Amino acid sequence: MELHQQVVLVTGASRGLGAAIAKAFGREGAKVIVNYLNSEEKALQVVNDIGSDKAIAIRADVRNKEEVAAMVAKAERHFGAPVVTVVNNALIHFSFNGDARKKLESIEWEDYHLQLEGTVKATLNTSQATLKGMSDSKFGRIITIGTNLFQHPVVPYHDYNTSKAALLGMTRNLAKELGSQGITANMVSGGLLMTTDASAATPDFVFDIIRDTTPIGSVTTPEEVADAILFFASPWSRAVTGQNLVVDGGLVMN
Repeated sequence: MELHQQVVLVTGASRGLGAAIAKAFGREGAKVIVNYLNSEEKALQVVNDIGSDKAIAIRADVRNKEEVAAMVAKAERHFGAPVVTVVNNALIHFSFNGDARKKLESIEWEDYHLQLEGTVKATLNTSQATLKGMSDSKFGRIITIGTNLFQHPVVPYHDYNTSKAALLGMTRNLAKELGSQGITANMVSGGLLMTTDASAATPDFVFDIIRDTTPIGSVTTPEEVADAILFFASPWSRAVTGQNLVVDGGLVMN
């Protein structure tokens, strides 16, 4: 299915990477669901940037199964077609500030649980809510957002890194089970992005270090990650599933 024929759900799409992803799909002519939790005004601006004929903003907490199911049903009524592509991007209550991170002696299980709910549980909810539409269409794209930090934890964000590593395991299990139905599941892992709300607390010198040690000599932008995500949603990736593509300018190499 071509990009312009798809109905795409992007979770956490009101700002940062999520907004860039939503706009990239909109640029290619897809119908886009701009999911948000708190930032309604920003979500509506993303819809305006894409075009109200091609996008709709819907509030839902991706950790809540019923809210996710209601969001998908509303979107499918609105567009008159099933959601066939999901980008699991939402980030729950996390800021990339290495100095303020919780270290081993202070981190609690509740911190892990919060991040696991925001990644693994959220992906379970969106995958279950869209499975029938994808199966009936014999086409589906489940794309999860990872991080290069679980492969190279230069900053040991224990809770965040662990939840993203678990999400890769989930992504590969989805790929194995759903491949025969025409549904692929892949992960795109960026590094520290220049600059989002989540990375706003990161000191400037950290960006300088990344720029100096990355082969292409620049800090990856949300727009660059978004373009890589389009590949996994497109027909060009039809034989690719269960993979983790690191998009960080070559800082981490598999």
